[in-house]
Formats: sequence, structure tokens, C-alpha cells
Amino acid sequence: MELFLGVLAGLAVVAALLWALVPAWYGLPPVAASRERIRRALELANPQPGETLYDLGSGHGRVLVVAAKEFGLNAVGIEAGPAQCVVGWVNARWNGVGSKVRIEAGNFFKSNLREADIVFAYLTSDYGVRLGKKLGEELKPGARVVTISFDLPGWKADFFDREALIYVYKN
Repeated sequence: MELFLGVLAGLAVVAALLWALVPAWYGLPPVAASRERIRRALELANPQPGETLYDLGSGHGRVLVVAAKEFGLNAVGIEAGPAQCVVGWVNARWNGVGSKVRIEAGNFFKSNLREADIVFAYLTSDYGVRLGKKLGEELKPGARVVTISFDLPGWKADFFDREALIYVYKN
């Protein structure tokens, strides 16, 4: 029994370290957006049921669940942290939207975003220039980009919610 508890404690420590260290390595914010802020951001993007949303740095999957459950979107999360990928996957299934959510483990700069109708990003301003370039090269015409707390230099926002710091762009 002691061995089992020791292994369980060791796994918990490893999971906690992965949860904190992998996103920190990429310089991503450790704070999740509130459900209200996510809803507002998605409403501003004018989603249509059946469209595909990509969440860059999807964390525990809150954006994916809201997008699939409340807006009828197919949602793809791209997440570097292995612990976050597992939690996001469990979160989607727990909320009954597992069939509408896919989570890809990896660096979103190496991912193909060509199928996205909406890209959601809650990152830091350090990502703005590089992300804007990638999105400009890959997104299809009419795709929308929603960013929280940072803008895309060189892009003109179609809408800016100053209070919630939500930017909406159309490609």
C-alpha cells in the first residue's frame, strides 16, 4: 500500500510540475479567461454552428467546451503542456462535447491553421508579431481571429472591446 501511495504521490508531483513548467517555458499566461469573457469574445466573432474554432494554448479546455456546447462549433485545442492536454480532453468529455472537441499536443506555431474559421488566442503581447504573420499566411478568407489582452501588430481590428480587452479581426 505504501508503494502505491508513493507512486501516486510521485505522479501527482510530476503532473503538477508539467502543469506549471511547460507553459512557463513557452511564456504563456498562467491565468485562464473567465467563462463570461470567453462568451463575449466568441459572440463578437459571430460564430456559425458547424464552423471550426482553433484555440491556441488551450489549457484545460474551457474555451473548447464553451465553443462546442454553447455555440455548436467544432473545436480544436493546440496545447504544449501534456498535463493540460489530458485535463482538456477530460473536460470535454465531462461536459458532453467530446465528439466536437479535438486536442493536439504541440506548439501552435508548428500547427496547420488552414481549416480554422475562428482562431482564439489568449497569449501575451510577445506573440503578436509572429502570430500575426503566421495567421496572415495560413488563414482562409473570412476567417476571424479573436485575441484577449494583446493585439496583432499590422492588423486592423474590426472590433475592440476596451473594457474586456478583446480584439476581433477578419482575414
